[in-house]
Amino acid sequence: MQVEKFSYDNNIVRMFANATIVWGVTGMLVGLLVAFQFIFPALNFNLEYTTFGRIRPLHTNAVIFAFVGNGIFAGVYYSLQRLLKTRMYSDLLSKINFWGWQLIILSAVITLPMGYTTSKEYAELEWPIDIAIALIWVVFGWNMFATILKRRERHLYVAVWFYIATFVTVAVLHIVNSFELPISFMKSYSWYAGVQDALVQWWYGHNAVAFFLTTPYLGLMYYFVPKAANRPVFSYRLSIIHFWALIFLYIWAGPHHLLYTSLPDWAQSLGVVFSVMLIAPSWGGMINGLLTLRGAWDKVRDSAVLKFFVVAITAYGMSTFEGPMLSLKNVNAIAHFTDWIVAHVHVGALGWNGFLTFGMLYFLFPLLFRTKLYSEKMANFHFWIGTLGILFYAIPLYWAGFTQSQMWNDFTNDGFLQYPNFLETVTNIIPMYAYRAVGGTLYFTGVIVMVVNLVLTAKKGSFQANEEAEAPALAPVYKKHKGEHWHRWIERKPVPLLIGSLIVILIGGIIEMVPTFLVKSNVPTIESVKPYTPLELHGRDIYIAEGCNNCHSQMVRPFRSETERYGEYSKAGEFVYDHPFLWGSKRTGPDLAREGTAKLRKPNSWHFKHMYDPRSVSPGSIMPAYPWLLDQDYDTSMTPKMIEAMITLGVPYEEDYPQRANEDVMEQANEVAEDMRETLEEEGFEVAPERKIVALIAYLQRLGVDIEKGKTAEK
Repeated sequence: MQVEKFSYDNNIVRMFANATIVWGVTGMLVGLLVAFQFIFPALNFNLEYTTFGRIRPLHTNAVIFAFVGNGIFAGVYYSLQRLLKTRMYSDLLSKINFWGWQLIILSAVITLPMGYTTSKEYAELEWPIDIAIALIWVVFGWNMFATILKRRERHLYVAVWFYIATFVTVAVLHIVNSFELPISFMKSYSWYAGVQDALVQWWYGHNAVAFFLTTPYLGLMYYFVPKAANRPVFSYRLSIIHFWALIFLYIWAGPHHLLYTSLPDWAQSLGVVFSVMLIAPSWGGMINGLLTLRGAWDKVRDSAVLKFFVVAITAYGMSTFEGPMLSLKNVNAIAHFTDWIVAHVHVGALGWNGFLTFGMLYFLFPLLFRTKLYSEKMANFHFWIGTLGILFYAIPLYWAGFTQSQMWNDFTNDGFLQYPNFLETVTNIIPMYAYRAVGGTLYFTGVIVMVVNLVLTAKKGSFQANEEAEAPALAPVYKKHKGEHWHRWIERKPVPLLIGSLIVILIGGIIEMVPTFLVKSNVPTIESVKPYTPLELHGRDIYIAEGCNNCHSQMVRPFRSETERYGEYSKAGEFVYDHPFLWGSKRTGPDLAREGTAKLRKPNSWHFKHMYDPRSVSPGSIMPAYPWLLDQDYDTSMTPKMIEAMITLGVPYEEDYPQRANEDVMEQANEVAEDMRETLEEEGFEVAPERKIVALIAYLQRLGVDIEKGKTAEK
């Protein structure tokens, strides 16, 4: 058989590896700032661009899509060429993939601090950037599949299966979740509302974790761990079960983020069942990874690369055990909305994604630059300080989570809430936030040591952009071997593998979502629930722009402690006009779903002063101040477009209402401003009806009011 000579493209690997390092440092530095803001609120700097609500999504996007995303591309572009024994199909497509992805990240860095956000977790970027993401993802898939089709190795190794499933599933998730109605260049409204929006978002949100943070990294694990250990994968059959079971089961698990919410019980139950079932394939993958090191554990003692891989796989196992446990309703009742969830997420992010990426970089750089790693001691130091950082990060937050939950649910012997002031439950755990910041600092220190080590490695070596290789040409006819496993057929067929993966992941999504959209009884209407006024819509958009839903939920669960604290538990019909939904996933501050009701209502002037300086009315608060809301005007020129968009989305405004909506805006704004003008002007504040603060107050005072009116009408 004729041997063909060709070369691997190492330049694209280096480019993505360098980007991984740069964005990793950037994203983690922002994360550190976020962590310290919990201890020192002054680090919000009283600037609209640096508040927690705006930079928290910047941190998550930078770490997920910039750091991990570039890590995925670096690992895939390196391993795919060698597994398929061919150069990437197109150097041009590779470069478009690289520069397009960096521009997307840069656009996120610019727009998120400016308040341009959809508010949907892990999907905050606005519609023009969503389109760009889809296009660049298609470029990546095109390049990958064209490379697969021109391969010199007929068998598709298990890592390639995971790459294919990643591509097709992320594409489906992103497109479905990104149905939005634009009203301007950087503003849109979700096509879905309320319960449906929540279901779609967490179908996406959970599976962004599954198919962006997990499946591609499992593919990288299946390539780099055997390579670093110089051992074959422990079990071929286990890898088959791991792959198909994982991608089938994962897609169903999204509703476990919505337990005890207004989501229909049947959907919640499906999420629980499939989440628990996920333990099996997840731990199958962990076992396959760890047992690949059989006979090579002596190498772990000396190799920093293998140390990182071992802890990464272990963290994957821990996270994928904890996730199903958190899906049990009795456990979720304790953990949800607390810092326990933050700890859980970061065990996966820091341990699984972070450590596997670090191990991969330490493995790649000596190969790319044809030299030895500059310092194995520095790499080992990075490993130990990073591991210590994870422990200091996670353990205090687990403690904080338990403490929060207990304080929220504690009652006195007389049947009253033990801690009726929510702020007590926050100030009590600030020492835990300090430990979290220490853990983050240790972890980041390790990253800086890695950067120095890799830079010195690169300087010491000589980069080879085009690595010469040779391999036999692909045989035109495949001869089946005696006793060959049936699965070998699909491993030779990339298109059927793609189609099979697509079908498997669509089943769960369709079964969960279609009934929620089509069966009316899943979202019963409530007569007293009315659309927002135009001013309240402006206020809601300000609430979204400032990222208030990063700290405040709008979902009262049917627990005695919550109904005592907040009022009537939330119903599905309350949210039919909410584009997007704002249920939240964390309570650093109290729930706001009933903020406007008689039980919780505060004077307009209180809200005004609270936004200007939270600590003036709530001593000890860690909430940022929002003084710019007192000086900036909401844009009344957008009012007609906002109302028109809502009409298009099915909100029952009158057809001619867009043209006269601003009259109602000013009427309500004058009422709100007049209500607090006398009190505030005595204290030296200027109160103008066109200011953003007035619109935001109008929105906050509306929350929960419709349900209260409905209950009153019933009486």
